[in-house]
Amino acid sequence: MSLAIPFDTLEFASDLIDGGVPEPQAKAIAKTVSKAQQKNNAEIVEQIKHDYRLDDVATKRDIKELELKIELVKADLQRDIESVRKEISDSRTDLIKWFVGTAFAIASIGFMLARFFTNGAL
Repeated sequence: MSLAIPFDTLEFASDLIDGGVPEPQAKAIAKTVSKAQQKNNAEIVEQIKHDYRLDDVATKRDIKELELKIELVKADLQRDIESVRKEISDSRTDLIKWFVGTAFAIASIGFMLARFFTNGAL
């Protein structure tokens, strides 16, 4: 951000010369006043930036970029959630298979032992 207050050094020096100031001195005064004004303008700009926190202000473009990033993160998160749900579903299916298989094995062993002991084959 630049704040430009117009200052015509040539016209100012001419006015000084017309007022009776010697030309070299008039040019030096005009140059010094111009430098002081530029320094003052820079200080004013910095003060305005500080007062209104202009460096912290988000532009519409920044906001759009942030919204896009948020949407991308949401999409990634949704994919991760779906992946975890699929893994849980697969794990549940495997667990049920193991449970049924183990129950069948225990039942088979139980029936075999019951048959062994009921026929008196000791």
